[in-house]
Amino acid sequence: MIKTTAMILEELKSYGSPASKLSRMVKNGEYIKIVKGLYETNPSTPGYLLAGSIYGPSYLSFEFALAYHGLIPEAVYTFTSATYDKKKKKKFETNFGTFTYRDVPKEAYFFGVDIVREGDYSFWIASPEKALCDELYTKGPVANQKELQSLLFDDMRIDEQEFGNMNYNDIIILEERYHSTNIQKLSRFMRRI
Repeated sequence: MIKTTAMILEELKSYGSPASKLSRMVKNGEYIKIVKGLYETNPSTPGYLLAGSIYGPSYLSFEFALAYHGLIPEAVYTFTSATYDKKKKKKFETNFGTFTYRDVPKEAYFFGVDIVREGDYSFWIASPEKALCDELYTKGPVANQKELQSLLFDDMRIDEQEFGNMNYNDIIILEERYHSTNIQKLSRFMRRI
């Protein structure tokens, strides 16, 4: 369970020195520090369940969400998340893994994100269409459809069958929100196929 320092100190207020008690509990492994002010009680909690609590608002996207949805064959060991209006990339190295955060346009941020519950945890993750658009938004602009196909299927290794299952209407809605050459070309490419 994720807890903040304030929550834990409130629980420990009956002790003479709640902060000292918390330090001892961390040393004993009862609490595992994630980042400053944030702790987890279970050392085996998967990192993706913690990503939204570390830095936000944010949702899992980019390579992590592409792998999660089966669009790319590679295992992704960094928990990649999208934010907006932060103006810079952030990276956190923790006991639970590496977490990175980067901006997408605010107009695009709120569309195509799902909440998933797992036990006592819940997390926000981009839909397959949104994750692909987020990833294409970070790439340099391609010149034509042939370059886009090469980027998608050779460089990014997008599974062509899964790509064929994507919702074209969601791509159209996202295209209007990103103002990105790559996503405009993606929309045209999907219309053709």
